[in-house]
Amino acid sequence: MTGLYMLDYGAGNVRSLVNAVNHLGYDIQFVKEPADIKKADKLIFPGVGAFGHAMKALRQKGYAEPLKEYIASGKPYFGICVGMQSLFEGSDESSEQGLGVIPGMVEKFNDQTKSVPHMGWNKAQVIKQSEAEPVNYDITEEKVYYFVHSYAVRYTEKTKDWALSTTQYGDEMFVSSVQKGNIFATQFHPEKSGYAGVAVLKAFLQGTGVVNDSLVTSRAPIEYKQDQLTKRVIACLDVRANDQGDLVVTKGDQYDVRESTGSNDVRNLGKPVDLAKRYFEEGADEVTFLNITSFRNCPLGDQPMLDVLKLASKSVFVPLTIGGGIRDVTDPDGTVHPAFEVAGEYFRSGADKVSIGSDAVYCAEKYFQNNKQKTGTTAIETIADAYGSQAVVISVDPRRVYVNDPSETTHATVKNRIKGPNGEEYCWYQCTVMGGREGRDLDVIQLVTACEALGAGEILLNCMDRDGTNSGFELELVESVKNAVSIPVIASSGAGRVEDFVEVFEKTNVEAALAAGIFHRKEVPLETVKEHIKSCHIPVRPIDATVL
Repeated sequence: MTGLYMLDYGAGNVRSLVNAVNHLGYDIQFVKEPADIKKADKLIFPGVGAFGHAMKALRQKGYAEPLKEYIASGKPYFGICVGMQSLFEGSDESSEQGLGVIPGMVEKFNDQTKSVPHMGWNKAQVIKQSEAEPVNYDITEEKVYYFVHSYAVRYTEKTKDWALSTTQYGDEMFVSSVQKGNIFATQFHPEKSGYAGVAVLKAFLQGTGVVNDSLVTSRAPIEYKQDQLTKRVIACLDVRANDQGDLVVTKGDQYDVRESTGSNDVRNLGKPVDLAKRYFEEGADEVTFLNITSFRNCPLGDQPMLDVLKLASKSVFVPLTIGGGIRDVTDPDGTVHPAFEVAGEYFRSGADKVSIGSDAVYCAEKYFQNNKQKTGTTAIETIADAYGSQAVVISVDPRRVYVNDPSETTHATVKNRIKGPNGEEYCWYQCTVMGGREGRDLDVIQLVTACEALGAGEILLNCMDRDGTNSGFELELVESVKNAVSIPVIASSGAGRVEDFVEVFEKTNVEAALAAGIFHRKEVPLETVKEHIKSCHIPVRPIDATVL
């Protein structure tokens, strides 16, 4: 197909979509100037992040009017995420107007009743059909698809004629895909939805991309008592250079990654790309790379890690997160690179989210020093503004500080099952920086609430006391953080048995759980974890054996 084009306005990770298209045997060209849009026989418009940022970029680059003309011409259009939202009149997120092709507004989810963003794998209820031809683009209610968004289009009288499928998140029903004539668009990311999503992309590429609407019938969606959002199981890969200079996956015991006997070399548990592909095939819902190598001091020059992302995204069709060194950096020649530029390099290499660690602590400290006023200049704010809050993950490395009584500290305390060295029953969780080497006068609740206020979209919650112990998650910590924020939380550190995952899901209602060493060494296979979660009647994405 020579006339397949992609419209990229600088949205972040479009590499994964290109890789999925290439995986299916197709080549795709980029729109480089407005005139290229008219050349397209089929056009894909992927969007990530903020609605206003996307619409402003379309207009500044002269793409908005040619895009509307292309859609009006009747040629096939496939919009993804913000590429779907842009079709509507506007969004609560911004004063920027949408393209106005579809009536209706994009509205924010109610964060008083559930975590926002809506992040993870959910079902799509197909409400259109035609006996003459398939209209669902291979979207099926037996599969789940990956969503990551804070704003959505409600299913209403205005939008019902356009709705191809709806999805329920908590107490709200929204349009998860639209279809009419030559227009098809999804709120979910097919390129990040495993082979189920790749099948949707294949249906658009192989089909005509145009549906005879006179033969299409639709029905009202069914509202369920509970949504179908699944719990996520995430595989984490700590990546660093060993003493020979090769990038390897390692795992620390309470953050020490070197062998305790023999050579004292960096513990080597495999090659990053190979392990990431293995975890995708075993059913991981996301893969996280934590870059703990010395290269992170200059991330823009970190070609080995950028190559890992580029290669992994060719065969791993689930979300990829990268952490390590996401902050403002200064080159040896004095050139300053702001954090959003550093993040952008990772996004363009295949990452979907960036994880901010030590710099998040410094951002929170400045936030409190500034009387809880945002400056618009922190790494969290600038990345969220450019790429959306869902792209910003805060990686927290707290450790217990025991006290006899909560009155002994101004920090938020919990009663812990594990008593302190002198029998103390209470502790607060101190935030650390520099890989856990330095403690700060900031507790975990202060950190996560500040970061949420600054625009972060997710918390990756580690626990130094549990790291590498296989003794289970720190439930007191997880529960306290989950209750303090309205954004999704990932529980990390301490998993050693399949029962640990069920326990943290049932007792804290956390959205996701992460593990590393037990998966690398196959002490607890990832597939076994998922099978056990399912057997306990907790919704989880099934392992997809389909290969496309």
